[in-house]
Amino acid sequence: MASVGEPLVKIRDLHYSRDKNHIFKGVDVDIARGGVTAVMGPSGTGKTTLLKLIGGQLYPDSGTIHIDGQDVHKMKTSDLYRLRMRMGMLFQSGALLTDISVFENVAYPLREHTPLPESMIRKLVLLKLEAVGLRGARDLMPSELSGGMARRVALARAIALDPGMIMYDEPFTGQDPISMGVLVKLIRSLNDASRLTSIVVSHDVQETAGIADYIYLISDGKVVDQGVPEKMMDSRSEWSRQFMKGLPDGPAAFHYRAPELEQDLMG
Repeated sequence: MASVGEPLVKIRDLHYSRDKNHIFKGVDVDIARGGVTAVMGPSGTGKTTLLKLIGGQLYPDSGTIHIDGQDVHKMKTSDLYRLRMRMGMLFQSGALLTDISVFENVAYPLREHTPLPESMIRKLVLLKLEAVGLRGARDLMPSELSGGMARRVALARAIALDPGMIMYDEPFTGQDPISMGVLVKLIRSLNDASRLTSIVVSHDVQETAGIADYIYLISDGKVVDQGVPEKMMDSRSEWSRQFMKGLPDGPAAFHYRAPELEQDLMG
């Protein structure tokens, strides 16, 4: 086993386009083993797309993504399937199955991917729900949960198979301050207690910077800045200053590309 801190995921010269729109134009990213790495940037910069590329759901135009030394996009389907079982995913919407209870949602991956008896599945589900503080909510239906509770149940499901890596897609979106604080604490504490490798995709600056070990800032298809949170918050990069401090003016233009107003008005 490699020591904590060495890259678990290596992304090199990644290019990806969709409908002639160049989403990535030569991205290099290292995800450190055992740490929390944040990938940040304005909406629409391809952060969620990057997670899909890491998971092998999408194929790059060029470049490579290696996880634990394996080239994701050259793996056989069966090998990719096994690799995905070592990954957890917290979707932006939570993506709970609405017709089954909290308990059954967390039990679902265990029943699908393991031969464990029901007695063991029950114990594991209760332990995962205890870890996110919702063991007492096991019999509730998703429609009975608040937004923050639903996100925590989704997290319990994401760790059900004890993955080595978890990917978080905008985990703080739509959360009230208390729920957001709970999620921030959970992501950091679960990462450290279970020695996970976490990738957090987000545009929530304060919350993400508070738990990340390292931050990549992506814009216009490239990594425009990177570093530890303290460096990023005090960066000389115009991109970093605008994004990290929420400034309205900077490299990210207020106006979308358009002809001159006078020309447009006059036809």
